[in-house]
Amino acid sequence: MSGFVEKPEPVQVPGLTHLHTGKVRDLYRNEAGDLVMVASDRMSAYDWVLPTEIPDKGRVLTRLSLWWFDKLADLVPNHVLSTELPAGAPADWEGRTLICKSLNMVPVEAVARGYLTGSGLLEYNESRTVCGLALPEGLTDGSELPAPIFTPATKAAVGDHDENVSYEEVASQVGAETAALLRQTTLAVYSRARDIARERGIILADTKFEFGFEGDTLVLADEVLTPDSSRFWPAAEWEPGRAQPSYDKQIVRNWLTSPASGWDRKSEQPPPALPQEVVEKTRAKYIEAYELLTGQAWS
Repeated sequence: MSGFVEKPEPVQVPGLTHLHTGKVRDLYRNEAGDLVMVASDRMSAYDWVLPTEIPDKGRVLTRLSLWWFDKLADLVPNHVLSTELPAGAPADWEGRTLICKSLNMVPVEAVARGYLTGSGLLEYNESRTVCGLALPEGLTDGSELPAPIFTPATKAAVGDHDENVSYEEVASQVGAETAALLRQTTLAVYSRARDIARERGIILADTKFEFGFEGDTLVLADEVLTPDSSRFWPAAEWEPGRAQPSYDKQIVRNWLTSPASGWDRKSEQPPPALPQEVVEKTRAKYIEAYELLTGQAWS
């Protein structure tokens, strides 16, 4: 059992139809047929959406995604039409709302990895492969890969786990031409972002993208290159052979799996509320990632 500890009721806004409540984002459709995407401050971990929010998290994700969309515009178009607040929307939506094109979404998480960690490390330790791609011997947690790799995953519903799949499975699901375009675009975007992050003293270990089609054109959608969708590590502290410090929700994961939380991850009990100290440290990490990447002070 997993999912929402406390599922929020959707906000009712005149002229908007609520479509979906996700782990972090709420999705609406306006009268013009465009999507309205609202990034909440919800935090998810271990397939649960936690009962405690992280203040400003949704605004950080939105502002950082917009910054990255601009940096990537020559590589791939994106789905953003406007950041204007819909009429009648609550004031709290300011800074966390995007009006987006309605796309024919590709049902695949497009994942790029430049370093070995997470689920990729688990598979490597068993078979020396990641998503069926053979890798050299001798790699360890945090090792840089010889070259970035495309390691797709299935999209999971709230409470379920994304599952890594092979490139061949993606090709059989979406067609060989679309699979090749996904791989090519994913690796091009990852490489651009990796180089930008590296200039700022940050390692982009891996990241996941979502794409959709507008006609025959592949379009980058959802969020992009945020601490929720990517692993960012401080380059100065990178040391293969151990878990790396990171600019993401690791503080939350560490607390949930510590004796202090009193929570058994393997049980069917929902996780507890986060203590204020963990909330404040996590908020600070998200803002630090934004400031280091963009060079702009958070305000």
